[in-house]
Amino acid sequence: MSSILIVLPILSLLMFDLGLELRARDFAMVFTRPRAIIAGLTGQILLLPALVFVLCRTFGIDGEPLFGLMLIACCPGGSSSNVFSGIAKGDVALSVSLTALSSIITLITLPLILGAITELPVGKLVMQNLVLVLLPVLIGMAVKHYRPENAARIHKVLSKLAFPLLMLLAALFFVGNREAIINNFAQLGMIITLLILLAMGGGWFLGFLARLNRREKRTLVIEVGMQNAAQAIALSTSPLVFNNARLAVPAIVYALMMNILLLTYVAIVSRWKN
Repeated sequence: MSSILIVLPILSLLMFDLGLELRARDFAMVFTRPRAIIAGLTGQILLLPALVFVLCRTFGIDGEPLFGLMLIACCPGGSSSNVFSGIAKGDVALSVSLTALSSIITLITLPLILGAITELPVGKLVMQNLVLVLLPVLIGMAVKHYRPENAARIHKVLSKLAFPLLMLLAALFFVGNREAIINNFAQLGMIITLLILLAMGGGWFLGFLARLNRREKRTLVIEVGMQNAAQAIALSTSPLVFNNARLAVPAIVYALMMNILLLTYVAIVSRWKN
């Protein structure tokens, strides 16, 4: 079975789970808590691509590795970030709103930023994101609105599957691309580790500049440091978009390092009294 037949349903399932958490008022937080939302979106939409650009220039990375890294930076926040924020005693409502808003905004910014690097099949890219990202979110929101009890039960199950499903994706692509991953792991692992650590630090600093409280800062650390690796893998390998498994190699390494670093951060701050 082609791995893409597993990747695309998993991505849609994760986005459906995100929709199960959302209400229309979550999108209105940009008006009720603008400082926190602007700080978070600045980190996700602007800071991450800038960090990738600087790191790739610094370490002489170009070609497919550069594009794969930029693809990760242009994706929205990870679907597990809400769970991580809860464990870290962060602001879960803010986390949900940032994940939702970034998922919508990156439908526009992703092709714009990537289009500055190379020629893109923009129509197919937008269509795939609409079908695999936006549509499942809207269906999840509809289930929450009309069947809130069912939505809560489904989300309880799916939220526990998000991390194992992402690791399943990484394992599948490691098996299929192990030689490329092993050959590039030393350099990519170092750059991606730096990217995630700088993103986490940048999230905290943006929260500091916005005069956010401790819980909000913790959420920004997680939201800016955790991107949707499943979406990056899906776009890389989809026959409708890039159809290039090598572009997914940075996303696979990113998924591994992201969970190691963010789980470490969550384990540390969750032990603090406040």
